[in-house]
Amino acid sequence: MHIVIMGCGRVGSALAQTLEQQGHTVAVIDQDPTAFRRLGPGFGGRRVTGVGFDQDTLREAGIEEAGAFAAVSSGDNSNIISARVAREMFGVENVAARIYDPRRAEVYQRLGIPTVATVRWTADQMLRRLLPSGAEPLWRDPTGGVQLAEVHTSNAWVGHKISRLQEETGVRVAFLTRLGEAILPTSQTVLQEGDLVHVMMRADEVDKVEAAFAKGPEEEGGH
Repeated sequence: MHIVIMGCGRVGSALAQTLEQQGHTVAVIDQDPTAFRRLGPGFGGRRVTGVGFDQDTLREAGIEEAGAFAAVSSGDNSNIISARVAREMFGVENVAARIYDPRRAEVYQRLGIPTVATVRWTADQMLRRLLPSGAEPLWRDPTGGVQLAEVHTSNAWVGHKISRLQEETGVRVAFLTRLGEAILPTSQTVLQEGDLVHVMMRADEVDKVEAAFAKGPEEEGGH
């Protein structure tokens, strides 16, 4: 796939190098030509000097044959405008924009523009480590009714199957993080000590789910 990235800061350059290593062709756009030094001498993609919402600049970067576009410059407005141009003017299917202002990010997400709210994401990650219970969700659907969240799990669940955890708490376990690796569990997967459990649940049932995870499984034969 050909991928166009606007912004050659730390995120943009790391993204470009990773994508190229995975076999994709990459073009990077930045207003500052000295920013391309971050790509290193081994980068084989295009370096295009200009602004990412200028149609001629985008064409020079190969937007017309691109399957994806990432807007990761330091400006929220530039990222959103360029993401909209890539999607609406050039029909790029996979578009994502980095947004620093979390309030704006929610608005754009509801408008159908996938966003990564950098500040909010970092703050949420810290919250989950500091306050395992009641932290902000990892993801919330546009209606706000369903969310993905990491839920603090009592050690009483260790040794029990995911299927039992789901039956007793009414959630769907989306994935586990085990020893730093994300794994997709089956109904036969058994919880191990140290597992981080990420679940899909209704937003209005968060307190109930957290209480069930903290309490542990029902006694055998109990109700």
